[in-house]
Amino acid sequence: IEEEIPSSYSFLPGKELVQVYNEKPDKYELVLALDTGDLDRLGKRVSIFREADRTVNIDHHTTNTEFAQLNLVKTNSSAVGEIIYQIIKMMGITIDRDMATCLYVAITTDTGGFRYSNTTPITHQIAADLVNSGVNVADISQIVFETTSLPKIKLMGKVIENLELLENGKLAFVHITDDMLKSTDAGEEDCDGLVNIGRNIEGVEVSVFMRQRGDDEYKINFRSKTYVDVSRIASRHSGGGHVRAAGCTVKGNMNEIKSALIKEIREVL
Repeated sequence: IEEEIPSSYSFLPGKELVQVYNEKPDKYELVLALDTGDLDRLGKRVSIFREADRTVNIDHHTTNTEFAQLNLVKTNSSAVGEIIYQIIKMMGITIDRDMATCLYVAITTDTGGFRYSNTTPITHQIAADLVNSGVNVADISQIVFETTSLPKIKLMGKVIENLELLENGKLAFVHITDDMLKSTDAGEEDCDGLVNIGRNIEGVEVSVFMRQRGDDEYKINFRSKTYVDVSRIASRHSGGGHVRAAGCTVKGNMNEIKSALIKEIREVL
């Protein structure tokens, strides 16, 4: 992986098998890319992918570019965990408690605890089978959805302070600078989900969250409620994602990026 697993997922079994990429020019016979919409999302690891004898791309994003030799892209799946579950079942492998826990977390996080529109009857059927395999739903729900670090709480305060409502309350816009993260002792993982603060406001259709990364780079998250396809907006900036949740990374002046995004979103509101 590109960076350390967030501490909020440190409870997952098998984490000791995961390593942060050290940029060694290793060559592998087979490399699989999971939950990755395009090659750019692989970051520094793209060299490993390009040098492999065989490559596989397993994903569910509608904006996937099918960049591997073998592409399994199921856009009707709520999460890649759902696809992996189906593959394991096809192979006739028994899913033990550890495997079920990881798959359940993959599905419940991508569906917002089964609240998002990507949740289907099949999603619930798979989740039920995973629970039958020993998943502790209460413990996972508390850790993933009901436990927040103090730095993140402080960062949420910063988000609320500088949140703007635009376009007659249909667009929520917020940005976080490096200085804000430092002042709250927050890290990258503490930014996860903050885009939903704006989305959850009554009357808001689109929420935009800009996170500064260095002097002139911004990671941008988009969320929408009912009718705006934010994946199309993200795609214009070499990003991607889903109809209701997408993202991209843009370089440039923050105010200019913000103005351009507001103009694009205004056209579809």
